[in-house]
Amino acid sequence: MIPVSDLLVGVGDDESGGAGADGAASEQSLAPDRSQPVVVWHVTGANNLDPEYGYDTAGPGHGDGELTTGEATAVIDDLAGYGVAAIRFAGGEPLLRDDLETLIERASEAGLRTELSTNGTLLTDERAESLRDAGLDDVDVAIDGLPDHHDELVGREGAFDDALDGIQAAQDAELDPGVRFTLTETNATDMEELVDMLALQGVERFRFHHLEYSTQDDELMELDVDHDAQRRAVRRVCDITLDAHDRGHDVETLLDGNWADTGYIYQYAREELSEDRAAAIRERLASVGGDPAGDRLADIDYQGNVHLTPYWQSYSLGNVRDRPFSAIWEDESNPLLAKLRDRKEHVPDRCPNCEYYAMCRGGSRHRALAAEGDVWARDPQCYLTDEEIGLDADTSPSSAD
Repeated sequence: MIPVSDLLVGVGDDESGGAGADGAASEQSLAPDRSQPVVVWHVTGANNLDPEYGYDTAGPGHGDGELTTGEATAVIDDLAGYGVAAIRFAGGEPLLRDDLETLIERASEAGLRTELSTNGTLLTDERAESLRDAGLDDVDVAIDGLPDHHDELVGREGAFDDALDGIQAAQDAELDPGVRFTLTETNATDMEELVDMLALQGVERFRFHHLEYSTQDDELMELDVDHDAQRRAVRRVCDITLDAHDRGHDVETLLDGNWADTGYIYQYAREELSEDRAAAIRERLASVGGDPAGDRLADIDYQGNVHLTPYWQSYSLGNVRDRPFSAIWEDESNPLLAKLRDRKEHVPDRCPNCEYYAMCRGGSRHRALAAEGDVWARDPQCYLTDEEIGLDADTSPSSAD
């Protein structure tokens, strides 16, 4: 994740270099080594909503082959022994898993950071308190636009209001919830008003995600915004961040899902801040290391399959029922895993010579696979022009791609 607020208003002001030591930026800032990834774990295939995008789930009931409590606790013990940076419990809707608190408590007692990604509609006062007592460190509630847009995207009228109630319950339990917003063609214009609305409710952390996909899905890909809209959205996030801090609101903003954003944020800092701040931002982003697939981010689905990222569900490295996660993640006999960890020779055409390669690493390989049928094709969401990335030949993708 790209810690925008730390970069724009924090980098250079402290020796740590910013980047969220206690927030959702953990998967990039706390895990510079592949032996300490953040593991996103879809603990259930159940979902009480029907979102237009996200992971394939089993519907409202538990999916066939879901890991049992005993199997899940064994996975947690292995992750703790391996030294992962954090576990982010997700779904489906993870609050539909009855033993979620048991799993969080086991992870917390083992010294792991615990995070929860939820749609918020089931986050009652009682449940929020039990999650807190189990040791939950962090919770993000998905809100994807103003009420009409959000309810349309998740497939249920009233879901927006229920999510706000969930945020309030988490706040009352002192869980300090953040909001996750996925950018689509439908909701792109909602960002500023939504942030203002939620800030009034006391929300201080906002994670803005570009749309992710790993298989050819025309309906899903049609939800994506074009390159010009992506630029506008990233600029909005930067403007919202500076404006909020100018008004004395200590909001945390993060971007995820498109590593071309790193180059744009650097350029933004040169225009709006100073060359010194921009240089500090560039140094920080280069140290983070760009797209984390195969290194600093891993995924386990509800059946125990290990994936390269939460969004690359079409490809499995193995299953924790057959081998521990630690053994799977260390096994570089898998050719794709090995190439992802040493990808500069494999990424497409202009990427190796891009001025921002160290901050991006060629972008999303699973999105390239979905769009072009080739893991090593261009990330279709790279919106930076050849001139911007320091190349002469005009081989840049058009904004209409």
